[in-house]
Amino acid sequence: VFESQTVHDNLLLALNVDHSVRGTLFWRGSKAETERIDKVLETIRLTEARNRLAGSLSHGQKQWLEIGMLLAQDPKLLLVDEPVAGMTDIETHLTAELLKEINKTHTVMVVEHDMTFVRELGVKVTCLHEGTVLAEGTIDQVSSNERVIEVYLGR
Repeated sequence: VFESQTVHDNLLLALNVDHSVRGTLFWRGSKAETERIDKVLETIRLTEARNRLAGSLSHGQKQWLEIGMLLAQDPKLLLVDEPVAGMTDIETHLTAELLKEINKTHTVMVVEHDMTFVRELGVKVTCLHEGTVLAEGTIDQVSSNERVIEVYLGR
C-alpha cells in the first residue's frame, strides 16, 4: 500500500495492465478499468474512501485495500498471510465476511493462527507441522485431533 497515494490511485497502480515503459508513457484510462476499480472498491467496502490518502485509513482498511490491490490484478488464486493480525474484533469479523465473498469467485488460501477467525470462515482447515499435513477437516476436527494437541500444546 502506497500511503501517500489515494485509495483509488493504489488500485489504479495495481491494475493488470501493460506496465512496460511504452505502455506506461502512453497509457490512457479506459471505461473498463474505471468499472474494474469501482467493482473492487465496492467489494472491499471502501467506495466512500476512494479519494482518501491510504495513510489515513485504519489498519483494517489498509488490509482491505491490500486485498483490493490483489483483486485488481484479477488473480485465479489469492494467498493471504495472517490477514487479521492487529485488527479489532469488528475488523476481523468484516475481513472474514470479505474473504467469504471473494471466495465465491476466486480461490482463497489463508494462513492464519487466529482460530476464532478461522472458525468464522467456516472452511476446510489444513494443519501443517514441519512441512507436512498433520490434520485436515473442519476446525473442530482439527482442534480436537490428538496429534495437533500434542504438537501445538506440548502435551
